[in-house]
Amino acid sequence: MKKWVCLVCGYVYDPEIGDPDSGIAPGTSFEDLPEDWVCPLCAVGKDQFEALD
Repeated sequence: MKKWVCLVCGYVYDPEIGDPDSGIAPGTSFEDLPEDWVCPLCAVGKDQFEALD
């Protein structure tokens, strides 16, 4: 699964880790995150993230 980086603050969403503080279990792909999920550091939406190669 690809990692995704926040274009605003540089936070990297790693699907292998998930986002436990937001109730996102490890193994959750970025595409499967809820539409209202926001960056845990700067609170921007998923549209401000870009896939890492």
